Amino acid sequence: MTPFSYSRASDAGQAVQLGAMAQAKYLGGGTNLVDLLRETIERPSSLVDVTGLSSSITSTPSGGLMIGAATTNTALAEHRLVRSQYPMLTRSIVAGASAQIRNMATVGGNILQRTRCAYFYDTEGSRCNKRSPGQGCDAIDGFNRNHAILGTSKSCVATHPSDMCVALAALDAIVHLQGPAGSRAIPLTDLHLLPDDDPQNEAVLLPGELITAIELPAPLVGTRSSYRKVRDRASYAFALVSVAAVLAVENGKVTDVRLALGGVAPKPWRARQSENALLGGPATEAAFRSAAEAELIDAVPLSGNGFKVELAIRTMTAVLTSLAGDFS
Repeated sequence: MTPFSYSRASDAGQAVQLGAMAQAKYLGGGTNLVDLLRETIERPSSLVDVTGLSSSITSTPSGGLMIGAATTNTALAEHRLVRSQYPMLTRSIVAGASAQIRNMATVGGNILQRTRCAYFYDTEGSRCNKRSPGQGCDAIDGFNRNHAILGTSKSCVATHPSDMCVALAALDAIVHLQGPAGSRAIPLTDLHLLPDDDPQNEAVLLPGELITAIELPAPLVGTRSSYRKVRDRASYAFALVSVAAVLAVENGKVTDVRLALGGVAPKPWRARQSENALLGGPATEAAFRSAAEAELIDAVPLSGNGFKVELAIRTMTAVLTSLAGDFS
């Protein structure tokens, strides 16, 4: 492990001040960063502990929630307003990791966690453009069963590992940032970058910028939501495919729909083509499958993960059909 200095920030302003130095990294619960340090994938010269930042969950004037970035996953999943108004978010967090990890992991850290691609972690024997730009990607012609089928490039086919982010994408969450240049807020769906030719650049954060909070808009009246995760084993496995869905149906027609996918792309994938195909149309199983097929039309499967195309279509169809049944 590369030597580094350590400091603990008492608030966001101090954290940004400390994080502005070269090669600094922000440390939350450490459930991902410590692994990366141990494997020498990350080599910061200093760590800035941000667990002292806000961990509050408060109602906003518009009826939504403001969630401090230092909130643990457990605290978020168990909060009464989250459980009652955003149950899909609770389900996604509980599906994401063991209780021990949820007790440590923070919301900000979860959002910025790096891929769990085995080639990314194999520093001795594998090429990885995300880890070493220009080196190549051994996953493309290797064991790629768990890899992405949407939004990939010739440089990288890794998936984003977060379950929580998939739910946040479907909920139109807003990410609040603070950095040396000031504060700003962006949609979570705009935070993560697709790999293109620069897979080492994973988010739009500026140097020294820090996530301070996540804002959830007020729940949509008359909607139902669900989160479903398909994986190789019943617990503590990353998604092959996951679906977060919000649906409203009136007189047999879809009046509102929000869809996001996990396990299939380098970022939480908002299924805009499916949404556009469904809105105003019939809330039927056939319509749901057709819309899912429209989203996967641009999928580029690899040698070992072609099954994900049909799996994603079937999972989306099943989740939407189940939700539509609540309006019967």
